[in-house]
Amino acid sequence: MRQADARLEVRGLTRRFGEKVAVDDVSFTVEPGRMTGFVGANGAGKTSTMRMIMGVLVIHGGDVLWDGRPITAADRSRFGYMPEERGLYPKQGILDQLCYLGQLRGMSRGDAAKEATRLLERFGLADRVKDKLESLSLGNQQRVQITASLLHGPSGLILDEPFSGLDPVAVDSMVELLRDRLRQGVPVLFSSHQLDLVDRLCDSLVVLSDGKVMAAGSADDLRNAGPTRYRIVTSPDAGWLRDVPGVSVLDVDGPSAVLELADGAREPLLKRAVERGLTEFAPITRSLSDIYREVTR
Repeated sequence: MRQADARLEVRGLTRRFGEKVAVDDVSFTVEPGRMTGFVGANGAGKTSTMRMIMGVLVIHGGDVLWDGRPITAADRSRFGYMPEERGLYPKQGILDQLCYLGQLRGMSRGDAAKEATRLLERFGLADRVKDKLESLSLGNQQRVQITASLLHGPSGLILDEPFSGLDPVAVDSMVELLRDRLRQGVPVLFSSHQLDLVDRLCDSLVVLSDGKVMAAGSADDLRNAGPTRYRIVTSPDAGWLRDVPGVSVLDVDGPSAVLELADGAREPLLKRAVERGLTEFAPITRSLSDIYREVTR
């Protein structure tokens, strides 16, 4: 197995701050070549979990595995990590500090300069490489921070709110860079409050609430979990559906309704609906945003 095809596993991670259990027996897997979204409200435990994965915080319980064995400092040194608090030097030139960071990761200065320039070009910053970081907008500073995490060809990526402060064009550039890494077999774990992005990008999802995992799994499995919901449209009004046996009406808006069906209720319902001017009947695909809201209520 190549190092870039390794699996990241979190098993029963626990972290306390005084009497508070901030991360409570958290377990999930980030598969190679897949993007896993890590979501939850502020204080849910996402950043503390990521810091434990990276060895920044002491683990009070549980294990982090890489390629099926306990993760080492050497393994972590090959990861790309974007912390919640960005760590670049505001008064230093962009290319100079990227080269320095690349050298800390074992790159030659020439290779670091070449790769940094290539990545900055993809972010539209090729003409700013000699500028000080503080002269850039916050969004462009974020681009440089992302470049720093990708510079050394990481075997795994742990990104805490990587899309924060980015405009749509920069988001698209970032997504394409991440997909380059996914095609190389790199596992990617990223946190975000932007649920639409999570829904668009993620192969898997982990939802935290109060330090506990509320849902975890592949996007398809989570979308298909639970009873199937249907959207139905009849004329002139869908309120009559409330009186149909085996039909649970979740929402009615004029001629349209969202409902769940008991076993055996589908055919009798459709027969009555046709008599009432049925124009639409289709299953509803739940978004990951819907799943997040359901499990964190």
